[in-house]
Amino acid sequence: MAQKSIFYSYTKNINGFAAHLEEEVANQIAKHPEVVTVLESKMLKLHTTRSWDFMDLERDGQILPDSIWKHGKFGQDVIIANLDSGVWPESMSFTDEGMSEVPKRWKGSCPDSAKYGVPCNKKLIGAKFFNQDMLLTNPAAVDGNWTRDTEGHGTHTLSTAGGRFVPRANLFGYANGTAKGGAPGARVAAYKVCWSSECAAADVLAGFEAAIHDGSDVISVSFGQDAPLADASTFLQEPVTLGSLHAAAHGAAVVCSAGNAGPYDDTVVNAAPWVTTVAASTVDRDFPNDVTLGNSARMKLKGMSLESSTLRANALYPVVEARRAGRANVSTYDAATCAAGTLDPAKVKGRIVVCVRGGQVSRVAKGVEVSNAGGVGMILANDRMDGDDIVADPHVLPATMITYTEAVSLYGYMSSTPNPVANISPSKTEVGVKNSPSVAAFSSRGPSGTLPYLLKPDIAAPGVDILAAFTEYVSPAEVASDARRSDYAILSGTSMACPHVSGVMALLRAARPEWSPAAMRSAVMTTARTQDNTGVPMRDHDGTEATAFAHGAGNVHPNRAVDPGLVYDAGPDDYYTFLCAMGFATGDVSRLSAGKFACPARPAAMEDLNYPSIVVPALRGTQTVTRRLKNVGRPAQYRASWRPPFGITMDVDPKVLDFAKPGEEKEFKVTVTSNKDKLGMGYVSEGSSGPTGRTTSGAPSSSTPWPDRQREWCSYIVVDESLE
Repeated sequence: MAQKSIFYSYTKNINGFAAHLEEEVANQIAKHPEVVTVLESKMLKLHTTRSWDFMDLERDGQILPDSIWKHGKFGQDVIIANLDSGVWPESMSFTDEGMSEVPKRWKGSCPDSAKYGVPCNKKLIGAKFFNQDMLLTNPAAVDGNWTRDTEGHGTHTLSTAGGRFVPRANLFGYANGTAKGGAPGARVAAYKVCWSSECAAADVLAGFEAAIHDGSDVISVSFGQDAPLADASTFLQEPVTLGSLHAAAHGAAVVCSAGNAGPYDDTVVNAAPWVTTVAASTVDRDFPNDVTLGNSARMKLKGMSLESSTLRANALYPVVEARRAGRANVSTYDAATCAAGTLDPAKVKGRIVVCVRGGQVSRVAKGVEVSNAGGVGMILANDRMDGDDIVADPHVLPATMITYTEAVSLYGYMSSTPNPVANISPSKTEVGVKNSPSVAAFSSRGPSGTLPYLLKPDIAAPGVDILAAFTEYVSPAEVASDARRSDYAILSGTSMACPHVSGVMALLRAARPEWSPAAMRSAVMTTARTQDNTGVPMRDHDGTEATAFAHGAGNVHPNRAVDPGLVYDAGPDDYYTFLCAMGFATGDVSRLSAGKFACPARPAAMEDLNYPSIVVPALRGTQTVTRRLKNVGRPAQYRASWRPPFGITMDVDPKVLDFAKPGEEKEFKVTVTSNKDKLGMGYVSEGSSGPTGRTTSGAPSSSTPWPDRQREWCSYIVVDESLE
């Protein structure tokens, strides 16, 4: 093999190389007995501030006495690495005013030599770019040899995880207040591995290796594959899976976005057991506006928007459905979704246009098409699948987004009159919205078809309408033709949810430096909330009760995570054993561990991985799973209690655990038995661990507590008896 074909040599932590090879050569290399895996370079996609107040770290700008910010010293000197699209270093979120010298353990740097490269300071302590794979596969996507963020995604996610407090932050006057990162005292480092919203596999692995070598404590990854892996045999051929395994082996906590392919089942990505996988939920802040219809009752439809221009207050404008306003030879579907170049100016000029959500056209781009065709406003309507899940966007013209329910009312009005008219009111900022949080429609769902023995996603966090720092290179609407610029942007996606948990992990690392990444994840999961701000179970986007496959353990509750009492701990050997149980060859697993581990003759079953949730994907009569708990609190006695779900008998042994000292570990077993005469086919879920029983939607559920008198936490159990 020609040496010149190699463009990355991974020698620091990941033992391997990246090369441009013919398929035949790659297949020959894959057969070599010393090669663990050969992965084809594929593109991963970016998973595109009220949130900390909403999660109780503060209230009305005042930091609460039990805030994890106080316990975690605001993440002081913890190092957060962000693998993403780079950083805009001039943002005030990355100022180093008042910060001490960089920790001596840090090995990173800011080697950018470009004219507009990224300089380091005592806050932003690392900035590196990796584009060799992208230059081979899609050179037009590479905007330069620099870490500077020309998209805004990386700046937004990094500032969410570890940005400083910045007063008077807003987007076009909306969400005005102090922008805050989760760990404002942390040091941050940007690794640019994504270019034009795509991330090439070899570049991603190079970013992981650099972040590990440089000394990162937390690695935040807001991108992933478009769809789950086809089967488990390709598990180690996915760059985030492989890179994060090496990070976990070196003690770094890796947090990943779950993906934006919801609300469909089996869409969750980044589902490895050594990463924390994050779903997206709403906060209690909206940006509402109204559509006033021209009927006799002047009916008002409620929507949301972040538009920066408005219509005349008392005027009524003609309204037309985009599907009836298409150009000749344009499909009705393309016109209905307002795809570029589909609308006929003769049918649109001077009108408010009703566009349908979807069609692989971004929400803001639909408004651009309406504006280009001469429309004065846009109503973006959900279909039945999107339900009541709406998002505020910085539209380029007066606009609003409405729910499916409101859309039905709109269509009813339009069909009742030959000349429908309407107006769109200006938007406002509203806080205290009820039934928050709920799960976002776009958030990817489990179960994981690749790893059915794990409940993924792990946790939900704010990911809808999140205000954070942005680049000055492009518009916050992310539309090339939009000349507007802003230091801060409001974005939505599991990309935005992921860094919230990354920030919490940094706070836990500062508060509990002796904890492993698995212990931190356990604390986050077992102390999560599953109720909204009205005291009822969290809802899904369509108003139904959300399941564990939508929100994981629930919505993150950082203040409780700092003192969970007990944790499910795990380390590299547990993960290597999991790979052995998956069927990977002992030689391959040994090489992954640099010779430090060999598969046991009879590895523990995958469902016995010491994870904070339990999944039994193919219950055949009766099955027992094992877990071990570590005491990270004071000496205490924990007593189990539970309420079995309908059709499932459940037992816990032992029912009482006595912990005499911190660090002590004890094992327990959970036995589940299916009564197929009472139980329908398919998944049922139940929560385990929590002082009182509770029910989760879509299936019977219960809880099995290990409470002392002052603590309450819960782990989910999911059972599938459909293969009985």
